[in-house]
Amino acid sequence: MLSIYPACFYEEKEGGYSVIFPDLNHLATCGITLPEALENAVDCLAGYLYSAKLDGETPAAPSDLASVDVNAEYDEYKSAFVNLVSVDVEEYAKSHFNKAVKKTLTIPAWLNDMAVKQGVNFSQVLQNGLKKELHVQ
Repeated sequence: MLSIYPACFYEEKEGGYSVIFPDLNHLATCGITLPEALENAVDCLAGYLYSAKLDGETPAAPSDLASVDVNAEYDEYKSAFVNLVSVDVEEYAKSHFNKAVKKTLTIPAWLNDMAVKQGVNFSQVLQNGLKKELHVQ
């Protein structure tokens, strides 16, 4: 599901860009170039929303773009604008946040012997089985 939040982008007087999400407790990130700042804003937004979900929290609803006052967040900049930042948090998490964890499990010895003889990848079989059981891809 796509999440979209307004963000204030500030071109700094000394160079680089700062980005602030007013709706998300003034969550902030930055970048040396505008494309880098936008990329970091997507990562920052995804991380915030993903963590909130894991913690069982409900983030604030996004404000209407027209209601965001770029000057209310910061006043030491060369130029500024408000833009929408969007991310599919679930898809982003699959490729950026999910790290492998080691699990210990127990299976019957005869089943282990058969699987080893056939060169079964235990991790892959467990992942596939869990995905099927949980109805995820």
